Amino acid sequence: MIIYESTKESFLNSVTNDSITDDIYKIYQKKLGKSPEAQIRSWTNSMEYMYKVLNDSEIPDNAGVAIEFTIPTTSKRIDFIISGFDEKDSDSVIIIELKQWESAKKVDKDGIVQTFVGKRQREVAHPSYQAWSYASLIEDFNESVQEDKISLYPCAYLHNYKISEDDPISDDFYKEYIDKAPLYGNGDVIKLRNFIKKYIKKGDNERILYKIEHGKIRPSKRLQDVLNGMLENSEHFIMVDEQKVTYELAKEMARDSYIDDKKRVLIVEGGPGTGKSVVAVNLLVNLIGDDLVSLYVTKNSAPRNVYFKQLKGSYTQKYISNLFKSSGSFINAESNEIDAVIVDEAHRLNKKSGLYGNQGENQIKELINAGKFSIFFIDPHQKVHIKDYGSIEEIEKCAEELNAEVRKIRLHSQFRCNGSDGYLSWLDDVLEIEDTANYDGFDYDYDFEVIDSPNELRDLIFEKNKINNKSRLLAGYCWKWEKEGRENTDIHDIEIDGLSMSWNLGNTDTWAIDEDSVNEIGCIHTSQGLEFDYVGVIIGEDMRFENGKIITDFNKRAVTDQSLRGIKKMYKENPDKAQKTADEIIKNTYKTLMTRGMKGCYIYCADNNLQNYFKNRLNSIKMS
Repeated sequence: MIIYESTKESFLNSVTNDSITDDIYKIYQKKLGKSPEAQIRSWTNSMEYMYKVLNDSEIPDNAGVAIEFTIPTTSKRIDFIISGFDEKDSDSVIIIELKQWESAKKVDKDGIVQTFVGKRQREVAHPSYQAWSYASLIEDFNESVQEDKISLYPCAYLHNYKISEDDPISDDFYKEYIDKAPLYGNGDVIKLRNFIKKYIKKGDNERILYKIEHGKIRPSKRLQDVLNGMLENSEHFIMVDEQKVTYELAKEMARDSYIDDKKRVLIVEGGPGTGKSVVAVNLLVNLIGDDLVSLYVTKNSAPRNVYFKQLKGSYTQKYISNLFKSSGSFINAESNEIDAVIVDEAHRLNKKSGLYGNQGENQIKELINAGKFSIFFIDPHQKVHIKDYGSIEEIEKCAEELNAEVRKIRLHSQFRCNGSDGYLSWLDDVLEIEDTANYDGFDYDYDFEVIDSPNELRDLIFEKNKINNKSRLLAGYCWKWEKEGRENTDIHDIEIDGLSMSWNLGNTDTWAIDEDSVNEIGCIHTSQGLEFDYVGVIIGEDMRFENGKIITDFNKRAVTDQSLRGIKKMYKENPDKAQKTADEIIKNTYKTLMTRGMKGCYIYCADNNLQNYFKNRLNSIKMS
């Protein structure tokens, strides 16, 4: 979708007459039904600069101009596009990412810089990376661009930013992306003009813009080949038994929806380690290979970042990360825009999106609306946040409202915890989540131990991690995550009985597989949906054992913990509801942490009574 479209001549006239902002604003409201107040000032400023750039007789008057083009499969919009023909009469398009920035700082993360946006300093994509990735997305999902061989030339224009010779924004660290999408700053009007004139020799009267806007969304052959090669070279995503059955059912439903345009929803229920994510990633790759536009969706960024990195391997096509989306990306999605929406960790979905939970209507409904076919992988016992809204009942309700056919299937076989379904059942009983037949124990092939000190626990995990970097320390959120130390392991957030360590650092998206992260303690948000060989779990004071019962105490959670935000207010209004909610979240959190290990789990409890309770329950297994 293009918000504003005209020729260069018409655009210049609108700027001259001071009507360009109003023109964009009116169309924006009409097409999107909302008022973009925050963007009005930036449009006014940026369009004046683009007037200066385009006010050159060598740039054809009938060249196409587009403003705010929404990229297929995303909610991202390209700021400015110029279309025409090059010297060989081939279709040519300039993509310009416009920024109001005045300064930036280098960040030691690939394609990332820090700048002042949204009223504070934030880490964001480098403008050249952003422009290049947008062009790559269009190339990989727009059939017209693929078949008509429309050439795309991205660049970035920071018109308020005086880029010095040794400026952080142009550091050699970002050279890979600046080479692909040149960077222009304040004072570079002539340079940007020359870049445009190099590729736009004749005007097209907006014909190329029409072809792009009305191009069918279809994954390119290049993207299909790259993804298939990635999957073939990764041992992380091999399917067995029920996983294969679920996968084939999902493929059949997705293809049927693609053919007849009838909405279909598949709900896949399964506990920890049943292979939900393995099926999800296989579906992503293979449905795209079948020409179906597909996206992998989670609320939590940790699993999608880790799976992307594992899938990517040594490949350098970083734009593939755009196939991995957050659950809040579909607020403005059109109905049936995507062929297949693959939702992992569906129990973590929120009702609404945005930082303050005030955007959109309902994430589940938005996801079903966006996809012809949608599949939800869900485990009701892994809700770990007060805002976790995803449930089988809510998915069914939203599907019915959107006239979608619903099927359900369950994954039973357990591939984590050494395949010990008994351990999971025993854990439910021990944590008093539900009474099970495994009161007396489980198959002892799974290595579970209660460790007498946190330092001993740390040493044990360090030793296990030497094997293959697949062992980690985890903890309940009972220690404040110090803001000033979020990128420094020397600042220790967690101190307990002689152990002093840092929470997982805030400068990585892939803590679970990073080389040195064994030196940090992970939380639920960086480990849920992922697996390790061995985990060492520290159970904080939010769970203890009193008078023969497991007791949870939300007052012992750290003040920086957002998962129970609002629980004290709820307690004042409805104590029973608040206690039940907190009880479920705290117990689910520890169950989730204690089921991350495929081969073993070791625990230490801050509460001595709870420590003894676990030992007694474990001893009853050994004696039976």
